Amino acid sequence: MNRSIPFAIALLIAPFLVAAWAFGIEPGMLVVRHVTIHAPGEPEGLRIAVLSDLHIGSPHVGLDKLQRIVERTNAESPDLIVLLGDFVTGGPGGRRNADFVEPEKTAAGLKNLHARLGVYAVLGNHDWWYDGERVGRALREAGIPVLENQALRVGPIWLGGIADLWTREPDVAGTLAQVTSADPVILITHNPDIFPEVPPRVGLTLAAHTHGGQVDLPVIGRVITTSKLGYVAGEYVQQGRHLFVTTGIGTSIMPVRFGVPPEIVILRLTGT
Repeated sequence: MNRSIPFAIALLIAPFLVAAWAFGIEPGMLVVRHVTIHAPGEPEGLRIAVLSDLHIGSPHVGLDKLQRIVERTNAESPDLIVLLGDFVTGGPGGRRNADFVEPEKTAAGLKNLHARLGVYAVLGNHDWWYDGERVGRALREAGIPVLENQALRVGPIWLGGIADLWTREPDVAGTLAQVTSADPVILITHNPDIFPEVPPRVGLTLAAHTHGGQVDLPVIGRVITTSKLGYVAGEYVQQGRHLFVTTGIGTSIMPVRFGVPPEIVILRLTGT
C-alpha cells in the first residue's frame, strides 16, 4: 500500500476534526483556572472568582450551563465574586439571536452565587447595546450590586467599578475620589483598554471583553482581538500596576473557541 495514501487521508480529515472541536466541543467546555497574582499591597490570600462574557443565549451557553457555572464557582468557596459584563448576547441596536435569554432569567440564576464578601458586577458593551438599564435592574433586584464609576468598601479592600469604555463614559478619577482610606483598591471593568488611565494607587484591575480572541492557533497565535492595546488574555504588569484579563465563557460573532476554553478564573492574591 502506498504510504502516502493514509497521510493524504489524514490531511483531508484534519480540517473537519478541527472544525468539529472548535465549533462543537470546546465552546461547550467549562474549565476552572487558578491564577496567583503577585501584587504588593494586596490582601494576602484573598481569593476572587472572576466570571465574564456569559452571553447567555449564545450557542453552548444556556440557562442549564449557567447553573453549572454557578455550582462550580460556589464549589471553589471564593472570598469575593466579580462579574465583568456582557450578560446578554446580541449586537449593536439591541439585535438579538433566536435563542435570546431575557436578563431577568440570567439574573435569577446568578442570584445563587455565594461569597463571603459578596458578588459585584459591571456591565459590558452588549448589555448596553441591548438595554443596560434593564440588565442592571435585573441584577440589582437579584441582590447583585452593579457598579458604574462607583467605589465601595468590601472587606479589606476598596472595589471600584468602571463604566464600559465603548458604550459609556468611564471615570477612573471620579471613582477613586470616593476612596477614603489607604486600603488596597481593586478596579473591575469590562474593557481592558482603560488600563493606561489607571494610576499607581490601584494595584489590580480586572477586565474581560476580548474572549481571548476565541481562537489561539499553534504557531500563529491569536489572530483576532477586540483590544486595540493588545490586552488579550492573562496578566499584564506595567509600572507596578497589574491587569488581569479573563477570556470569559460565551462567544460572540462566531460560535467558535479553539485553544481558549470557557473559563471560571479563581485569582489568589499575594503581596509577596
